Amino acid sequence: MTSARSTPIMPAVILETERLRLRSALESDIDDVYASCTDPGLQRWIPIPAPGEPYTRESAEHFCLSLAPSIRTSGDGQHWAILERESGRFVGSMSLLRTEWPAMVTEIGYWISPWGRGRGYATEATVAVSRWALDQGFQRIEIKAATGNTASRRVAEAAGFVAEGVERNAMPLHEGRADLAVYSLVPSDVRPEIG
Repeated sequence: MTSARSTPIMPAVILETERLRLRSALESDIDDVYASCTDPGLQRWIPIPAPGEPYTRESAEHFCLSLAPSIRTSGDGQHWAILERESGRFVGSMSLLRTEWPAMVTEIGYWISPWGRGRGYATEATVAVSRWALDQGFQRIEIKAATGNTASRRVAEAAGFVAEGVERNAMPLHEGRADLAVYSLVPSDVRPEIG
């Protein structure tokens, strides 16, 4: 007897933009993931590691070799390592997660390594991933960012997402809980390119 898979999974794809290449996380990314996730600027707004736990090299290994691939194979979404196309340097992480297949709704999560910040990489990757997801038939893509995280909120706005409101006391961070600003993108928000 053959059992049917009840939860769909996203196709494994590589996305490219003018400056970036988004591909699966690899063992070669472990050191850069470790250096990124131990950065206090990243830990301020993202609960990596879980509040109260240290982030170790083993945490980075687990992320690259187990957690990131399982996001896709579990049907939860898709994960990409963000690399500069020209140099091949790892500069961040981008995911579709908390995917609700019956509703065709998913959420984008991202972080940029300290050495990649301030260059517009998060916006460029967010545009690529969100447009790809819409092309796959998704009807709503969300971004949630701590209300005080102005850099992430600017990314959502620059990528064409619409501010909807605030989820109060919604995320545990290392220094207490945070309200989350909620943004969305739906197919009608994206104008077709002319030319």
